Amino acid sequence: MSILKFDNVSKSFGEGLQKSDVLKNINLEVKEGEFLVLLGFSGTGKTTLINLLAGLEKPTSGKVTFKDAEITGPGPERGVIFQNYSLMPWLTVAGNVQLALDSVFPNMPKAEKTEKVAHFVKMVGLGHAMTRRPAELSGGMRQRVNVARALAMNPEVLLLDEPLSALDALTRANLADEIEHIWDADKKTCVLITNDVDEAIILADRIIALNPDGTLGDEFSVDIPRPRDRSEMNNHEGFKTLRADVTKYLMDKGIASKVEGTRLLPDVTPIHGLPAAVAKAQESARDEGFLTFSGLHKIYPTPKGPLTVVEDFNLKVNKGEFISLIGHSGCGKSTVLTMAAGLNPISKGAIRLDGWDVQGADPERAVVFQSPNLFPWLSAKENVAIGVDKVYPKASQSERQDVIEYYLERVGLADSMDKAASSMSNGMKQRVGIARAFALSPKLLLLDEPFGMLDSLTRWELQEVLMEVWSRTKVTAICVTHDVDEAILLADRVVMMTNGPQATIGKITNVDLPRPRTRKALLQHPDYYNYRQEVLDFLEEYEHGAKPKPKPQSIAAE
Repeated sequence: MSILKFDNVSKSFGEGLQKSDVLKNINLEVKEGEFLVLLGFSGTGKTTLINLLAGLEKPTSGKVTFKDAEITGPGPERGVIFQNYSLMPWLTVAGNVQLALDSVFPNMPKAEKTEKVAHFVKMVGLGHAMTRRPAELSGGMRQRVNVARALAMNPEVLLLDEPLSALDALTRANLADEIEHIWDADKKTCVLITNDVDEAIILADRIIALNPDGTLGDEFSVDIPRPRDRSEMNNHEGFKTLRADVTKYLMDKGIASKVEGTRLLPDVTPIHGLPAAVAKAQESARDEGFLTFSGLHKIYPTPKGPLTVVEDFNLKVNKGEFISLIGHSGCGKSTVLTMAAGLNPISKGAIRLDGWDVQGADPERAVVFQSPNLFPWLSAKENVAIGVDKVYPKASQSERQDVIEYYLERVGLADSMDKAASSMSNGMKQRVGIARAFALSPKLLLLDEPFGMLDSLTRWELQEVLMEVWSRTKVTAICVTHDVDEAILLADRVVMMTNGPQATIGKITNVDLPRPRTRKALLQHPDYYNYRQEVLDFLEEYEHGAKPKPKPQSIAAE
């Protein structure tokens, strides 16, 4: 039996020339007790669709119904969990959950309310935090309160609008598992909006893609038995096949190549050497020990004495090699990167690049951060020019412009070079950040979670952009990430760090997969999931803050 239904629904915003069609001719039925996942890129109308189900928006045409009655506004039978927590900061965990009960069940006896609040707070694993206020909670804990509050209303349908997207990878995975357990216990109808393919497959009975033009795309049935264990899924043929099918569909529909090839890189040399088309893509040379980390330590003074964050980090990186640095939050990945950038003093040991000790920041070491830190009042071109003008002092103005435009074109911004940063999406800003880094023709490219603030599918798009530009320059690169697939996709070697404090290298995996790489091709490669399992096994070993002893034979730098 269908509990929710879209009957030829379209939704537009604005009028006349300002009119924007967000959803077009949506016909959809959600069965009672079903876990439906809607999957798509940012801007495909996912949140608008959830808002129509919640009664927070009304369709421009067509009809949305709950049990055959038209939805005209919010109702307690439809509980909504949003991406943002919206908790009352002055209330405790218990007080925030009781707020929902007070609004939906005003005549419920106080003792019964107290009992129900305790039940749902414990259900989401926060029994120990009943009296804490939101400011005392982590992001994951706040979102658990949000889930408990929605459940306390005893809705017939749970509507989840990217509830996990603001959380770190481990918290996100744990909370997704809890949502599945809650759904399995009560068999409530669930509609989840997400941009994460793995999350969709773990949770869904059915996945429906939303196309970039606002229409419904292909439908995928998920016939994998429950409960679905994340680590086991890596070896499940049905999971791997479905993952490849969904990924291919989304990439074919959503990642149309924006990269053109009309401009040539001028033969001008920056102050630290290179070009001639970036020294003929570094002559594919693998000069051993081009970058070396020797006995690297980072120690911070604290009131309780010195705190060693990174300890005895040793690594040799060859010229033109791409390294992924991965580990759990707090393991010192970014600390190592900022020391390599010269932005963080080295406490002990040394970092040498091309035979010279790293001391202080220098444009020969370009950094792309999670947030690209653009000047909002400047255009894409002007933001890139700030570095280029300093690095190419002997080049003419037109040659510098050619460098700027070459890299902006390569990252897919050929039509947006004069657009102000303030009017760009996060994905576009990060493209400018990548172009700016490559335009410096650095000896070393350092990427600190460069796609961490972006949704999964925009991240895929920019990973493809990064690989395409890197393949033309073969710049030596280190990328800090928490994303296992990203680490393998980009790297020649994945360097895994143990938990902090006193974090060091725990294991190194050589990724012997063909280049150039695309996500679609790698998902079909027979060795891909073996590499993925190696990294997952290591991360699982350290998942709960454990500090297993590193295996010496695994950490020898090559």
